[in-house]
Amino acid sequence: MDTTQKGALKDNITKVAGKFASSRFVRAIMDAGYSVIPFTIIGAIFLILTVLPQAFPNPGFADFYADTLGRFSNLYQVVYNSTMGILAIIFSGTFTYSYTKIYATEEQLNLNPLNALWMFLMAFFINVPQMFWKNGSIQLEQSLKDANIVVGGYAVSAGGVARLASVGIFTGLVVGWITVQVYRFTVKHNWQIKMPESVPAGVSNSFSALIPGVCVAVVVFLMSLIFILLGTDLFKVLYIPFSFVSKITNTWWGFMIIVFLIHFLWWFGIHGATIINSFTTPILLANMADNVKGAHNFFAGDPMNAMVILGGSGATLGVSIWLATRARSTQLKEIGKLEIIPAIFNINEPLIFGLPIVYNVDLFVPFVFAPMASGLVAYLAISTNLVPKIIIQQPWPTPIGLGGLIATTSWKGAVAAVVCTLVSFVVWYPFIKRYDNALLKKEKDVTTETK
Repeated sequence: MDTTQKGALKDNITKVAGKFASSRFVRAIMDAGYSVIPFTIIGAIFLILTVLPQAFPNPGFADFYADTLGRFSNLYQVVYNSTMGILAIIFSGTFTYSYTKIYATEEQLNLNPLNALWMFLMAFFINVPQMFWKNGSIQLEQSLKDANIVVGGYAVSAGGVARLASVGIFTGLVVGWITVQVYRFTVKHNWQIKMPESVPAGVSNSFSALIPGVCVAVVVFLMSLIFILLGTDLFKVLYIPFSFVSKITNTWWGFMIIVFLIHFLWWFGIHGATIINSFTTPILLANMADNVKGAHNFFAGDPMNAMVILGGSGATLGVSIWLATRARSTQLKEIGKLEIIPAIFNINEPLIFGLPIVYNVDLFVPFVFAPMASGLVAYLAISTNLVPKIIIQQPWPTPIGLGGLIATTSWKGAVAAVVCTLVSFVVWYPFIKRYDNALLKKEKDVTTETK
């Protein structure tokens, strides 16, 4: 492949990936992902208070806990259920709001994001009850079995209404997308009740949402009716493909593909995490919630920033420290000094665009394979129970060690993060050392020529 062909390939990949990353759907998904972080942290705080006896299995502490903090454990659980237990509503509701706002701004449509949110909630709750067709009519599921309590069609557990939690995220996204598209269609075709300008805005907005709301309700009603007549529902239909994808992400090779794609795209200057996370965020949240209930998923919460890519994409924390302290070329030494503080908080744009890593053939291999190496170490550590599973989503800028500690609620998570960082630097070292020597030689040659 000659230089022209390589350039064309780069341009095509950049164009396609860039277009996808900037799509309205992806941007709304990313907004939704950011929105759940504070709620998962709040839930995590009260979850920790609930599981303290398991974290410190000492008889003396257990007695102390039972007589003090343990007295409020049921209230801790209620607070947790009020965050993680309604994750589908928080995530999908934010997606719908943001998606509508993007359309309203970019297509200059009279769309009210708040109205879209309420329409989404209506449409979502139409799908929540479990129903079936029997004796010529629609019946609501009823079951009082310990493992399957369904009352009036609503499956319930100690965590509340089951389908409002992480299991409903995928359905919520589909319903949110349908809601926005139906709302957008009705507005573009002027299917609205327009009130005189003298009518207060609150009253006017309520009437302007009437026809779009009816259209959303009818579309979702007909869709639900069809599924019920077929003996299923939207939740069950979507569970099949998403559970399949979720299982793949939990395998070591599936996780390696994810890490590879993120960094392959980054090498072209495209924010790979933004693109890939638009697909994986719902899976990560669902798996994390399942881990709290007893599952053992590696791909949960935020394993990337907790253990795999400390220092930023490419797992460059060790590289940043080495550049600041050991680099001999002026260029790399100055970049290292600039980057070392941001690297502690997993920010490394100065490296990606300053070394540069983007389009730099000399650094492609370590940039892609160092995080794959650290990711494999993290996967093995958690899958073999050397390190506890992830049950909390820490903020992505959390420094090395602290992120692993929070995510796993164990010091072992902090140790694993340090080990992963060392492993990634081992991969980086020969490449960054050679690159430093090459730049040093160029700097010396330039100095010699100017004398």
